[in-house]
Amino acid sequence: MPSSAGPSIDTITEGGRVTQVGEGQEAEETAPPVMTFGAPTAGEILAERYELVEHINNDSAGRLVWRGVDVILRRPVAVVLRYPGGDSATEMLQAAVAASRVIHPNLVGVYDAIDEDVRAYVVREWVDGRSLRDLVAEGPLDPARATAVGNAVASALAAVHATGMVHGNVHPGTVMISDDGRVVLADARTDGDDSQEADIRAVGGVLYFALTGHWPHAEAPLRGATAGHGRAAIPDAVRDASGAIAAPRQVRAGVPAYLDDLTMDLLDAEIAPPSSDVLSAELGRLDIPAEDHFLDQTGTIRFTADGVEDRSPLAAAGGRKVAIGIAGLLAVALVGLLIGITTLGGGDSPETEPVARPSTSAPAGDATPAPVVRKLAIQDIRIIDPDSRQRNELGDAEKMMDGDEDKGWETDTYYSANFSNYKKGMGVWIDLGAPHTVKSLTATLSDSGVSAALFTGSGDFPSTSQGDKDLVKGFKTRIGQPFEQHDGTKMAFDGFDPEQKYQYLLFWITELPSTERGFKLGVQEISVQGS
Repeated sequence: MPSSAGPSIDTITEGGRVTQVGEGQEAEETAPPVMTFGAPTAGEILAERYELVEHINNDSAGRLVWRGVDVILRRPVAVVLRYPGGDSATEMLQAAVAASRVIHPNLVGVYDAIDEDVRAYVVREWVDGRSLRDLVAEGPLDPARATAVGNAVASALAAVHATGMVHGNVHPGTVMISDDGRVVLADARTDGDDSQEADIRAVGGVLYFALTGHWPHAEAPLRGATAGHGRAAIPDAVRDASGAIAAPRQVRAGVPAYLDDLTMDLLDAEIAPPSSDVLSAELGRLDIPAEDHFLDQTGTIRFTADGVEDRSPLAAAGGRKVAIGIAGLLAVALVGLLIGITTLGGGDSPETEPVARPSTSAPAGDATPAPVVRKLAIQDIRIIDPDSRQRNELGDAEKMMDGDEDKGWETDTYYSANFSNYKKGMGVWIDLGAPHTVKSLTATLSDSGVSAALFTGSGDFPSTSQGDKDLVKGFKTRIGQPFEQHDGTKMAFDGFDPEQKYQYLLFWITELPSTERGFKLGVQEISVQGS
């Protein structure tokens, strides 16, 4: 997401770091300057809106990359200028206009494209971070992080391809990793040589580079690149005598076989690649951190009487979870044993009166007392984020059910209340373990000014590649009325039908509260009352 302020000159140049790129072709600090007539100066305002703050670099295509500020919206921007404008800038402007139509958290946002004839410029999102090329220069990524990067790139391409367009410029210089961990794809190009298949093959190249530090397509350097720039500056892959590249597992140890196979299949011209949405779904399935910390919030695994596993729809299997499940069953058995010992030790006969007897004032025809409302145990809780594949907001869900209101789950910080237009909302998925009569749900929040609603539906995890999106579609029944700009820090939903039973609930957040540094929400605790 955009940063609230651009970095200083020292931050940008320290260690040879280049923050922003133009058209994916990053200039070395030692690159000769590109001389242009009437070059802009710091403080100049373009189109009566975009103030130029600092010249970052010149790319090998002759474009100037500046850090700027949108003086109307007061947000940092990157301004990429080309001299001259007119016909020579047509491709750059057309690509920018096309890219601006696709909104996705893994794509750099394009805000404006202007041709002034003597010059043309594109205004886009400012990203504080480094390109994948610069990051891997310090050493190849571990397999889990490389998978996450490939997943983000494939997800961005799926959004582009869904519109019928092509990116045409996927390589380590256009893949950027922001300081907050967000992976974004920048600088789309369009010409007759581009194809969606080439985009998908390039994901294989990105995976190969992330895992090995070598680029498998060095025989096809970046169009217009000069020595020392763009792809030409990336080390070629290790090759045998016939020119065939070595597999990632042959270059470094520790690369999982499945990731090695997927990467090499994407690079093999003899194997038809999958569509970008299928590739995105597969990488999303593989994008699980090695420490498995996203699975810690899934709760215990439940088993049926015949031993067949009957887990929560969103729970993932694992020996550790089996151990937790068995421990839970033993704990229940121990409690039952203690109760039995206490009862027998008292010398009471089997006819001993129950602890709670029906009220004597109840009508004679009533066979059973009214159920006692109590706090229901939440068996499983998960963060649902259907419009994003970022993992940094999915942890700590279990803190919303630990009884401690000082600790909870929180969103990232956004620059607007509607998640910076990156997504329609986020949700907290709740599994009560079995159908219950529910009286109310209470959410304790970090701040006021939150808009949210509560839904119920099927908890069956969808088998399609859409994942969370299909899960959300299954929650169609709203409980009570939504809270719009709620002025308190506790939301209580009590519109449940007393004649129905509920197992799965979805607390859906649509608007974030304002904080000192942006828009962010913490959900400290969620409790459900019922019987």
